Order: sequence, then structure tokens, then C-alpha cells
Amino acid sequence: MRFDYDLFVIGAGSGGTRAARMSAALGARVAVAEERYLGGTCVNVGCVPKKLFVYGSHYAEDFADGAAYGWTSAPPSFDWPALRDNKTREIERLNGIYRNLLEGAGAEVIDARAELTGPHSIAIDGQTVTAEHVLVATGSWPSVPTVPGAEFAITSNEAFYLERFPERVAIVGGGYIAVEFAGIFRGLGAETALLYRGPLFLRGFDGGIRRFVADELRHKDIDLRFDTEVTAIERHGDAFVVRTGSGEALEVDLVMYATGRAPNSAGLGLEHAGVTRTESGAVPVDTGYRTNVPHVFAIGDVTGGVQLTPVAIAEGMCIAYNLFGGEARTVDYESVATAVFCQPNIGTVGPTEERARERFPALRVFESTFRPMKHTLTGREERTMMKLLVDGDTDRVVGAHMVGPEAGEIVQGLSVAINAGATKADFDRTIGIHPTAAEEFVTMREAVR
Repeated sequence: MRFDYDLFVIGAGSGGTRAARMSAALGARVAVAEERYLGGTCVNVGCVPKKLFVYGSHYAEDFADGAAYGWTSAPPSFDWPALRDNKTREIERLNGIYRNLLEGAGAEVIDARAELTGPHSIAIDGQTVTAEHVLVATGSWPSVPTVPGAEFAITSNEAFYLERFPERVAIVGGGYIAVEFAGIFRGLGAETALLYRGPLFLRGFDGGIRRFVADELRHKDIDLRFDTEVTAIERHGDAFVVRTGSGEALEVDLVMYATGRAPNSAGLGLEHAGVTRTESGAVPVDTGYRTNVPHVFAIGDVTGGVQLTPVAIAEGMCIAYNLFGGEARTVDYESVATAVFCQPNIGTVGPTEERARERFPALRVFESTFRPMKHTLTGREERTMMKLLVDGDTDRVVGAHMVGPEAGEIVQGLSVAINAGATKADFDRTIGIHPTAAEEFVTMREAVR
């Protein structure tokens, strides 16, 4: 059978775009359909605008710290529309870059919703096309619990486009998105409360890191309310009242839910192709990213796997080179580095201390906390934390965790060493760059436990 395309990609986020672009560059006939925005969550309502907002929200501290270094000026003021609209112009620029990359590689970009109608057929823009291979890369979407009044709340999607900046904010959730936006709103001047139903946020991260970050956020006047269940949201004029299971009532101007993201797999016609989904909506795949239907693939958040942009990109590369390059690539998920852009930042690679203890009975933990050099003059109480996890049987460094300025930038370099199998002896004989915070990772000599 002669198909219209060798590969049809549904979703032009980071993973889908990379798979489409590289497949086309390898000579395949490729189409990619996107109904919303090129670049997906990361470019439009995720990593990129969030990082820009983090930069913007940190200037309040920077202006205050400048006085210790001899810089004085009139009290600064914050213009929300300027930040919001400058961010939007940058996102629009990136949308154009994504389109140029795809079309420049020879992929056809279709700005419409695509749905499978059969094993190899796709309905799009009023017509039906066929493809030998189909890739589902539709990402994830914010998930909001069914709480009375939940319709009054926003998610991270809307937070990037607020008409007015609020004076009082309640953020519901305990994942990295909730923690990052707590820092953003507080840094930009809003009274900010974070409400989480569990005893401590950032579940899945290293326990010591979680506790350290909680202390740091409290020092920044973020109201952390753990073991707090939101039972209802009520609208009172222009304000909202958040009610909790303990009987508290918190009045705010904005309620934001950051309670997780669900696979965005509904309405794609997967059932017409025989593709199965889990109860959560995730599309299960094997190590080659094949669904239960051999010619239908899925990558990224829609699979329910690791929700990180670089992971989706790596998976997209596997699709392209395995289908059209004659290779058999896979992604190693063992030591994937990541960052949380709370303030101060988190950078992490490898297992948590808790998980490492289960895998490495002779685990040695090296840990250091200190005040960054910058704040010896400012007097700010912010502290940095660094941790190395070492397998005592082999001396191999299996994990690194950090809380502090530019933690992601520092841990990115450490992840190369850890993935290359570096030992603690390798770290010890590495000469540090002085004076930097990063040198602490090569000067920790005595295990603390």
C-alpha cells in the first residue's frame, strides 16, 4: 500500500517537533499536525515563559542587595504588563523558529487537529490522509480536582497571561510547578500562600533537599501550609475565599491550581486504531516507544513517563533514527538531571538519598550548607546546600543534589561526570574554581553519614 506519509506526527511540542524534523532530514515524508501552538507546553506555557518570570521576579532582591555594593537609586516599581507582554513577544518569536525548523527540514506543518480514524488513516482539516507510521506526541494538560468552586481557579496556562497582577495569591499543590510559581508571585510582590495536602512538598525529590527548600521559602515570607486540604473556593465580589478541611478561610485575589498534569490523549481517535490507554489516559509504550499497535508510537508526557522536555526530545530522536536511520536507539533514564526554578533553585541528578540507600548498602553522603559569598555583604540569610551520594563499594558518585543560585547550571556539568562513571577520587583530585559555590562539590572530604 502506498501511504501519503511515511510518518504522521500528532503534536508539535518539543518531542514531536524533534521527531518530525529529524525524520524529514533523514529523507522521510513527514507531516506534523498541531491544533494549538508550535513548541507545545514548554515553549508556550511552561519552561520558557516560567524561566523568564523567574528572572523577572528575582529583581526585587537584586535591587535590595545592590545597596550593600554601593548602588543606590529611587525605590523601583514593577510593571506587570511590561513583563507579560515582553514574554509573549518572545514566545511568538520562538513559535516562528519552530515553524521554520520544521519546514526547512522538509516536514509539512498542518495547523489543525488530527484524529485517527483507522489503523493507518488520519482525519485532518476536513480530509483523510494515510501514514505508514503514526507518532502521538500530544503532551499533558493541567489537572484540577473536582472541588466546589474549582471553576474560579486558574492553572499555570492562564498565569502567563493575567490581565491584572494580584495582591494576594493562593497556590494549591506541592509539585515543582506550585513551588516555582510561589516564588514568582512572591518575588513580584504578591502575598503568597502555598497549600498542600501532604506533610511536605516536592514529593519524589531528596528528603533533605525538600526540608531545606521549605525553610528557605519561609525565610522569603511564603506562607507554607502543609497537611491542608482545600474543600471549596467561593467568590466574594472581586475576591475569593479558599476554605480548608481544618475550617480555615483564606481570602485572596487569585487561586492557582498546580496539582499535576494528565496525559493529553482524549479525543485523538486512538480507539479507532486499536491503541490502548491506561485509566489515567496514558498511552503505554515499550522500550522502542511502540504502543500495542506496532506502527503507532508515542513519546513524551502522553506516555505517563518522565515529564521533562529534554527527555521528550531524546525520545523523538530515537523515533527518527530507529525508523529512518536504521538504528536501535534507546534513552537511559537512570541519571537524568533536572532543575526546579524555585528561589533558590534546585539542581539534581541521580537517585535521592532515600532511594540510594536501598540500592547501595555502603552509601556515603557528603553534604555542605553555607551562605553564598554574595550575601556576606548583603546580610541576606539565604543559604546554599550541596550533597554528593557515593557508593562506598565502588567509590562511584551516583547522585548530586543542590539548592542555591544557578543550581541547574552547576548540576548540568556534574551530570556529565556522573553519567561517565566518575568516582569520588576523581572529584577529589579535581581542582576547584575559586571563589565559586561550585568548587564545594570537589572539596567535600568527609562523609557526614
